[in-house]
Parts: sequence; structure tokens; C-alpha cells
Amino acid sequence: METNLGTRQARGFQLGRLALTAIAPIAWGSTYYVTREYLPSDAALWGGVFRALPAGLILLLVCRRLPRGSWWWKSLVLGTLNIGAFFALVYAVAQILPSSIAATTMAVSAGVLMLMAWLLMGERPTRWPLIGAGLGFLGVAIMVFDGQSQINMLGILLSLTAMGISGLGFILAKKWSSGQPILDTTAWQLVAGGLLLLPVAGLVQGPPSALDGQAILGFGYLSIVATAAAFLAWFSGLRYLPSATVGLLGLLNPVTGVILGTLLASETLGVQSLSGMAMVLAGVFLGFLANRVQVKTSDRDQAHATVSSLDQHSLEQRVACPERPQS
Repeated sequence: METNLGTRQARGFQLGRLALTAIAPIAWGSTYYVTREYLPSDAALWGGVFRALPAGLILLLVCRRLPRGSWWWKSLVLGTLNIGAFFALVYAVAQILPSSIAATTMAVSAGVLMLMAWLLMGERPTRWPLIGAGLGFLGVAIMVFDGQSQINMLGILLSLTAMGISGLGFILAKKWSSGQPILDTTAWQLVAGGLLLLPVAGLVQGPPSALDGQAILGFGYLSIVATAAAFLAWFSGLRYLPSATVGLLGLLNPVTGVILGTLLASETLGVQSLSGMAMVLAGVFLGFLANRVQVKTSDRDQAHATVSSLDQHSLEQRVACPERPQS
């Protein structure tokens, strides 16, 4: 009875962590539509500053802790990879490519995250996550090279670059953040990334242009929802879930972008693009399947360990208190 209860609780916790982590790619998938429709098109660097710095300062006010020791330089490294360079590239990609295509290319992140986790943390991907990543890659290729869409290859190249540097940054964050509160490390990265972008934006693009009400609301959404809340959810998932599973959840990013681009921006999708999106969703499903298999395996190992412990305890009792022969 207790074992079954523990199993149900473990599965409930895992499903909760999966749902929480899924907030991040869904929110990120909306950034392409918001950026393309509501934000200025000539301020990629300032766009990164306005997105990262307010989010980081809000989280820093909540946690009220500054980095210590090696976390000063680690925050700079992670802030550059995960925030500064990544945000600037994503902003540029969102202005170059249609929302649906820009979001769909991000499905490559699943494979990148698996590769980085294998190289840097020894997390060898298992069969189902690899198949899921393969379906994601194939779905992306089908959607990107749909004959109905005009593809800017510079946008594709910038998108792939963004995926590479963020994949490296995410795994380094997972490797370095053990024992540190997630709220703290997220705040430090966001502040560091925003501060690094600030002088670069000033030198390259000059002073920021005045923002109208629409742009202020757009940046407010990106900063609070698609950055502060999303990165907290994402880093929480990286800490408690396998990197391969988190990477496959990232496939929800392109699905969200495609849906919003189609419904709100009147972007048309043909049968080929819809088929690609179905393959991406299949990859996400395999991520859930892999996680369920892992939970069941963990439960089985725990049950075996419990039985072995009981057998050992029984043996020790028999040795300590041998049965008396009947007279």
C-alpha cells in the first residue's frame, strides 16, 4: 500500500515538474509574434536590454542576495550565453523570419541540449529521447522548406547560432547551479546579461528610441512572463528532470509560435507544414513517454531496494535470535 502511494506521489511530482517546465517553451513561442507585431524592428540589442534587465532586477529584489565567490564570473558567463547574446539573436530572428518559421527552427534546441548534456555532464541520451529529437529535426525541416513560405537563410543561420550558445549555457547552468537557489541564479544571469548588453546597445545603436504604449506593453509581457517566469520554470526543470526530457519539452516552443502566427498574424500553413508540426508534437510525446519509463524504473529499483532491506533485516533478526528447538 505504502509503495503504491509513493509511486503515485512520485508520478504526480514528475507530472507537476513537466507542466511547470512546459511554461517556458510555451511563453518563448509567443515572443516571436509579440516581437514582430508590437515592438520596433530596428533595436535588437535594446530589445534584449528591455527584456532581460527589468526581469532580473525584479527577481533580485525578491531574492535579495548578490553572487559570492566564483558566482560573479559564472553569472557573467551564463548571462552572456543564456541572456545577452541569445536575446539579441532571437530579437533579430523574430524580425527577419515569419513567426511560425522563427519558432519552428527553435526545435533544433532539443538535439543541441542532448548533445551538450552528453559532452559536459555524461548524460547519455536514451532511445526514446533520441527518436523524439529526430522527429523534431525532421518536422522542422518539413516546415521550414515548405514551398509556400519565403525563407531568409540569414534568419535560419542566426536561429541555429542562438540555439547553440543557449544549449551550452543551459547545461553549464545545470552543472554549476547545484546547491544554489534557482531564484538567485536566475536573477544573477538576467541582470548580468542585461548589463552586458547595455553598453553594446548604446555604442552600436545609439540611444533607444521612444516607446509607445503598445511597445511598453509588449516589453512588459516579454520581461515578466516570457523571461522572469519562463526562465525560473526552465531552470527548475533542468535541475529536477533529465536534460533530454527538458529538451523535448522545448519543442512546444515552435508549436506555440506556429499556432499564434497562424491564428493571429494570418500566416498561412499548407499540408506540409501541418505534417511537420504533427511530427514535432510526436517528439514532445516521446519526451513524456521517456520520463514515465524513467519514473517506473526508479520506482521498481526502490521497491527492490526495500525488499532487499526487509530480507536483510529478517536475516539479522534470525541470527540474533535463533529459534529454540521444540521439546
